[in-house]
Amino acid sequence: MTSLICTLQDHRDDVNWCAFSGKLLATCSGDKTLRIYNTRDFSELPFSPLSGHGYSVHCCCFSSCGQFLASCSTDATTLVWSMDTGEIEAVLEHPGRSPVRICALSPDSAYLVSGASDGTLALWDFPSRQLRRTGAVTDTTMVACSFSPCSQVFMTGSTYGDLRLWDLDMHQLHAEKNAHDLGVTCCAFAPSILSGDKMVQFRLASCGQDSQLKIWAINKFSSGAYKMQLLHTLSSQSAPVLSCAYSSDGQLLKNGILLYTLNQHERYVTACAFSPTSPLIATGSMDKTVNIWRLEDGCSGHENSALTSSDGRTSLRRSKLLVSDWSEEDVSVWLAEEGLEGLVGTFTANNIDGTELLNLTKETLASELHIESVGLRNKLLRKVEELKSDSLCSGIPDEFLCPITRELMREPVIAADGYSYERDAIESWINTKNRSSPMTNLPLLTTLLTPNHTLKMAIGRWKTSH
Repeated sequence: MTSLICTLQDHRDDVNWCAFSGKLLATCSGDKTLRIYNTRDFSELPFSPLSGHGYSVHCCCFSSCGQFLASCSTDATTLVWSMDTGEIEAVLEHPGRSPVRICALSPDSAYLVSGASDGTLALWDFPSRQLRRTGAVTDTTMVACSFSPCSQVFMTGSTYGDLRLWDLDMHQLHAEKNAHDLGVTCCAFAPSILSGDKMVQFRLASCGQDSQLKIWAINKFSSGAYKMQLLHTLSSQSAPVLSCAYSSDGQLLKNGILLYTLNQHERYVTACAFSPTSPLIATGSMDKTVNIWRLEDGCSGHENSALTSSDGRTSLRRSKLLVSDWSEEDVSVWLAEEGLEGLVGTFTANNIDGTELLNLTKETLASELHIESVGLRNKLLRKVEELKSDSLCSGIPDEFLCPITRELMREPVIAADGYSYERDAIESWINTKNRSSPMTNLPLLTTLLTPNHTLKMAIGRWKTSH
């Protein structure tokens, strides 16, 4: 469940964006200001509000260390602010002097992208504040941007309705036209990276004026080619979806699988953000307020855990969920991984999820699922028994154990391979094993580790009940 902690009512116009660092919350507005709050008690910092822009402030984002804040405005600039003093560190004037609608910092804070209403993009070297590359998409306005967790590519979205993937040389790697019929409003990469034999995969959420939120898989093959695949279309909203964001552990998506409906704003909700260090959500609105919400438990939906390689085979990223919590899609992926691809159609047609899988018997396989081969039935049941054994042999759910130490995790973190580990164990591994994944042996594209708050809370609840 969620609870409303407080409502911030300092802005005098629409709230356009919210952003968290580890210790701060930043909000920006049509009133030309940014406001900075301490996340301990949501008191406003002494140097807030920040008043360097001449027109509406559309977007803001923190550097990874939280020392700097970038903001962009109709005044055609992106400003870089010091979070120690509240002073302007740099003024980045957008090429062509067009209103800047979106800005995004890479997870490693090496690059900043700004996008403008004339369709132009500017890629800045953030440490030096120097312009590195420019690009453009004609006859549109750039309104959305997000960097991949490896910081090597970024996605943009426009009022034309397209999503475009770019590299750091401003080359277009992929264009998904008509991703949202009436225009994209926001896009966000999930923080984790999935690894397979011949490819890596990112997840992306996008939303638009078509009242839909979409979840995409972006596959990078060993050849360097990219392919974008639509996984889910979520249609819970009855009006344009203006903002979307992943939680820092990638297990929650706002707005995503419908867990909660937060109704306290009086007008359109224009912005949402998760805290990277606490179970907090900030939502901004055209009613000029920002609501702060606390997630009271770690329950979450989960996305598809399948990773499809270029030869059509599928491999299962070991689920952090109990088998009984697997979806029908998870079961299908598991069947393919275990060499039982021929049963996928039958299981899908009969809506077999994790709970149904664990309750299968020889009789139901023969009489209800009409699997005639005795050998195939026996093989399937052996695999199911292995699943049960893996979950019960230690008395501790397997997803609570660190893959390296096989001990109950105290501080679980998500690495770039998409798996969760005990922080000390994976940090030691990275320092001694040349940045390879303990689970896949593939290179880790980044050494960034993201706290898995959802898993930590689930472990805490399990310990309390046992």
